[in-house]
Amino acid sequence: MAGGERPAFQDLAPADEGTTVNDEEMIEDDSDIGYVPVTLDRFDHIRGPFYHGTKSTFEVGEQLVPGHASNFQEGRVANNVYFSALVDTAVWGAELATELARSGERGHIYVVEPTGPFEDDPNVTNKRFPGNVTQSYRTPHPLLVVSEMETWQGHAPEVLTGMLDNLARLREQGLDIIDD
Repeated sequence: MAGGERPAFQDLAPADEGTTVNDEEMIEDDSDIGYVPVTLDRFDHIRGPFYHGTKSTFEVGEQLVPGHASNFQEGRVANNVYFSALVDTAVWGAELATELARSGERGHIYVVEPTGPFEDDPNVTNKRFPGNVTQSYRTPHPLLVVSEMETWQGHAPEVLTGMLDNLARLREQGLDIIDD
């Protein structure tokens, strides 16, 4: 593969475990279908599986609940739990959480089930691209841990460094605003 390309994740998960695609495919796929907003009152049209990327270790059957420290802003308590229908989005969550914590450990990606209503993550929906191409959601309700993905591929080091540099730049400019 040339210049930092990564394989799409569909090769890592069985076909019935959800669709995973690269960034270009997400944008292309989302533009072909009409974007239907996901709200706390209208979320039943979204089907899993769903994934949560984190620095933390959980056991199957545990619940991920809001009210813990944010991985992305020191001193902030998260009012929601975030998750995605795409493995690649969860990979970003796991990698960024571990890098920002400077833990030196590999993050974790869990298959999760929402226990209540959920909505589009407003931090990424209708921002750089129309709609919710990252298929990112949030909920004020717990997520149930169904299993852990043991095999997943992280981003190339230079790609991860680029994302961390962009986050640092936003923070320096006072633009690292999180809608939670």
